[in-house]
Amino acid sequence: MSGQDHVFIFDTTLRDGEQSPGASMTLEEKLQVAEILDDMGVDIIEAGFPIASNGDFEAVSEIAKRAKRSVIAGLARAIHADIDRAGDAVRHAERGRIHTFVSTSPIHLEHQMKKTEAQVLDIITDTVTRARNLIDDVEWSAMDATRTPIEYLCRCVEAAIRAGATTINLPDTVGYATPDEYKAMFQAIRESVPDADKAVFSVHCHNDLGLAVANSLAGVAGGARQIECTINGLGERAGNAALEEIVMALRTRSDVLPYACGVDPKFLTRASKLVSAVSGFPVQYNKAIVGKNAFAHESGIHQDGMLKNAETYEIMRPEDVGVRATSLVMGKHSGRHAFRQKLEELGYEIGDNAFEEAFRRFKELADRKKHVYDEDIEALVENEIATQGEQIKVIALTVIAGTGGPQKAILTMDVDGKHETRECSGDGPVDATFNAIKAIVPHEAKLSLYQVHAVTEGTDAQGEVSVRLEANGRISTGKGADTDTLVASARAYVSALNKLLARQNRPDHQELKAV
Repeated sequence: MSGQDHVFIFDTTLRDGEQSPGASMTLEEKLQVAEILDDMGVDIIEAGFPIASNGDFEAVSEIAKRAKRSVIAGLARAIHADIDRAGDAVRHAERGRIHTFVSTSPIHLEHQMKKTEAQVLDIITDTVTRARNLIDDVEWSAMDATRTPIEYLCRCVEAAIRAGATTINLPDTVGYATPDEYKAMFQAIRESVPDADKAVFSVHCHNDLGLAVANSLAGVAGGARQIECTINGLGERAGNAALEEIVMALRTRSDVLPYACGVDPKFLTRASKLVSAVSGFPVQYNKAIVGKNAFAHESGIHQDGMLKNAETYEIMRPEDVGVRATSLVMGKHSGRHAFRQKLEELGYEIGDNAFEEAFRRFKELADRKKHVYDEDIEALVENEIATQGEQIKVIALTVIAGTGGPQKAILTMDVDGKHETRECSGDGPVDATFNAIKAIVPHEAKLSLYQVHAVTEGTDAQGEVSVRLEANGRISTGKGADTDTLVASARAYVSALNKLLARQNRPDHQELKAV
């Protein structure tokens, strides 16, 4: 397809996605997510908000050093210090970008910015010029563009392009627009602004009315050629446009959406699971493209049609998005070679030490379960990856529960190489288990989320537990999986606690949020 029909995919999972309450990621987790985004062919990775904290700066800088293909962007407010910090963070990237923004809508100017329209125009010229003096690739965003009068928005865009912006982002910051309105806005601005052809126009849509993907595609129809999105639609409030939905919409409906993008869809399911694991945000079962039920059929009529021809009820093939048919071939007699091959089929590459530990746990699981599904292995490996290098680990757990009470937990943990055991009671077996953890590792963190779901079907299914802890303004999430839900609960809690301990010497994140 011609160059003008290429749509750039700009992923902001590590910046806008991480602004979701409770979705904060460690440096190691951000590097994992950035690596898969780079491998799958995402054009631009917005790696973070460098001025927000030393941790954010470190993450953006390290991702910039490691990126092989993607442009690495750092976000900056319309403040000189922000812009300089973003420029410093992305300077090691083979291709770096500074993304700066300022509010333009009357409600933002009056209540948040407390600036006049003329003052904001001066700010745009000044800050975009400063960014362009640091780097050739500068993106400028008009925060709350969809509630900005079109005449004034045109003046802002003209000022940004004249100052050197190479990408113009017009976000639907509060998820207010409808597709027709959003398309018309881009058409009007591109027709009215001098030198509009010198910049790539971009969409960034929030999902408050459930229209983020529809609006994004409408903006492309109106002339935009960059879509800003996140894995699983992660983001503030109701989230952002979901990258996997954007990519598959372009691929599946190329007849009415004649635009190409360079993302390899076979990475979508794996990326979805990784982001869910590191953020602690589960993917709803009926989520488009990557949900557990996205390719499941229970209705008799649907099943009959699928057996005759899959195209009767599936517009995409599961393998197109990296979903493989569940396999029952793995079991307690499977060896290391077969297990390693299975991991490769599922898209995992892990080091020798992690592999040996994962294989050991696989054997333990196979002794307890008749059938080991692909989903079981994925949960096992994700848990092993997440717990590498942890300061504290669960060694053994015995729980006494039932209607007679009292519920008790006897827990042994490894704390910096030393085994410690405590027995505690509680209001139920989970509470008793968590009390035992607190007895071994005293802390003031509060439990703000505890949820359980089955990895597969059946009474012998692994339970996957998600835990979110909060302490001193920091939030961390952890996951654990085991056929014993209480063991999974202990592992999830300890995983989250390890992250809090690892961050206790890091500066707090400032509350900087945007577009």
